[in-house]
Amino acid sequence: MNPHYDTIVVGAGHAGVECALAIARAGYSVLVLTMDTEAVARMSCNPAIGGLAKGHMVREIDAMGGEMGLAIDATGIQFRMLNRSRGPAVWAPRAQADKKQYSLYMTRKVSGERNIDLKQGQAVEIIVQNGKCKGIVTKNGETIRSEAVVLTTGTFLQGLIHIGEVNYEGGRRDEPPAVGLSESLRQNGLQSMRFKTGTPPRLDGESICWDILELQPGDNPPEPFSFRTEKLNVTQHPCYITYTNQKTHKIIRDNLHRSPLYAGRIVGTGPRYCPSIEDKVVKFADKERHQIYLEPEGVDTQEIYVNGMSTSLPKEIQEEFIHTIPGLEEAKIVRWGYAIEYDCFMPTQLKHSLETKKIENLFLAGQINCTSGYEEAAAQGLMAGLNVIRKLQGKAEFVLDRSEAYIGVLIDDLVTRGTNEPYRMFTSRAEFRLLLRQDNADERLMKYGHEFGLIEALFYEQMLKRHDDVRREIKTLKKTSYKNTTLEKYLKRPEIDYNYLISNKLHSSKLTDRDRQKVEIEVKYEGYIARQILEIKKFKKVEHKKIPEQIDYSLVRGISKEAQEKLAKIRPVSLGQASRIPGISACDLSVISVHVQRMLAEK
Repeated sequence: MNPHYDTIVVGAGHAGVECALAIARAGYSVLVLTMDTEAVARMSCNPAIGGLAKGHMVREIDAMGGEMGLAIDATGIQFRMLNRSRGPAVWAPRAQADKKQYSLYMTRKVSGERNIDLKQGQAVEIIVQNGKCKGIVTKNGETIRSEAVVLTTGTFLQGLIHIGEVNYEGGRRDEPPAVGLSESLRQNGLQSMRFKTGTPPRLDGESICWDILELQPGDNPPEPFSFRTEKLNVTQHPCYITYTNQKTHKIIRDNLHRSPLYAGRIVGTGPRYCPSIEDKVVKFADKERHQIYLEPEGVDTQEIYVNGMSTSLPKEIQEEFIHTIPGLEEAKIVRWGYAIEYDCFMPTQLKHSLETKKIENLFLAGQINCTSGYEEAAAQGLMAGLNVIRKLQGKAEFVLDRSEAYIGVLIDDLVTRGTNEPYRMFTSRAEFRLLLRQDNADERLMKYGHEFGLIEALFYEQMLKRHDDVRREIKTLKKTSYKNTTLEKYLKRPEIDYNYLISNKLHSSKLTDRDRQKVEIEVKYEGYIARQILEIKKFKKVEHKKIPEQIDYSLVRGISKEAQEKLAKIRPVSLGQASRIPGISACDLSVISVHVQRMLAEK
């Protein structure tokens, strides 16, 4: 008999892991099919989790019961809160990981989950019957049936690796590509794109002159990623900073003809916000130097990741320009940088649930949806998993809107606007970022994790109590008089912080440091927060104006031809989503609104 599962997850990267764990923990059987069972959640690029906006998403994943925050807390070797000098909306946690231990941690979680079968194999075809995905066919001819299929294939689809004039098939360094699945998807009506990403060389740490480099230590004390981690007990390892120079740039410019990117051998579009060193030298020719971070890849390895030095130049050129950088004059390269091209699929073909519009029960998550980054992948994996759960339960889809989470912004951007380059999350993409802070993700989203059964009642109740304590503390500050004012108004002054009140015995508190910080943010930004809450109410009104699924845009008189084509292709579910489609004017929206009202009146 052919095996049958509630869900098949193809791929065991950051998206696949979050997806599979969520579905399995909800009580459903899951097959995780991966080409290498020893590469679960492998950090194929930088050995870090979090960063600007990405750290916000990790906190959101954690609040809904995902594993990424717990994994980095267990395997991190340096923790920092970025952007402390700026407003709290853009503070962002980031941690260096022991990349080997991170993968082992996730392997234990996946293989130890009783509802998951982790198996080695390659999917080459999806089974579609009457418009519904019913399973997959593997490379060895095995048919595996399921109620839902989630594809989280990363950079493996038709992967092609480039180093200088040399190119060869591969999904990642020293790993084969996934062949066949792309064609199966195209045959079933999905449109693909070709994207490119890259990775820098890795160096032998013992060959680096550390003494002349700029030290970048971790925070003391380090702050956990997960709301479920009480305290970190970790020996932190430093990172270091160095810079390229004009000599470096000359070597790169002189050899651009040997770069597959500039020689035309790469056809895929690369990430604008994580450019190769070749791109930096060409596009920012006025810059005399570029900052380079040297990051340890783990505790038990001397391998160093050269962040900011992604390249696909020939090996001998990589070695030549690396040796021009201060501290790296004698550095030994242990792994060469390379570029990789791969197939991905236009995300406008997806619903907000990440289910494909053309094929029911088929979900896509991660880099297959034209994104970049572990965090973006994990967020999509979790959301796909939660929507598979809803599907299996016969319930409505689960969607976070743009006012609720960065994850909502990510998915709405992808399915509404699409992208012509690898998508990366930034704080600037979120309209309501003052309310979508990394410190309050639990208050915003833990209710959902609890509803899905992924957050234990104990943690949920602790969260509710903490936030009650914060609210009571703010009320106390408002009631406490001090020098013809109140402590709450006194705290609003730029030069005064919450710890000043405590250390000067103006106030006492039993709150944790994290909750004290939240009190201060809520007090100091009260006016801005109130204004943003009003903006969200306006946003919700438009989002709640739904567009009937059966609308025929060819019958809507008065909208432009461009609007008609884009609306018919994307099929927005609300006027709010329609307003975010590039090329849709205010006039188009007004006409659609009137047409929808007529449709509803005729029912």
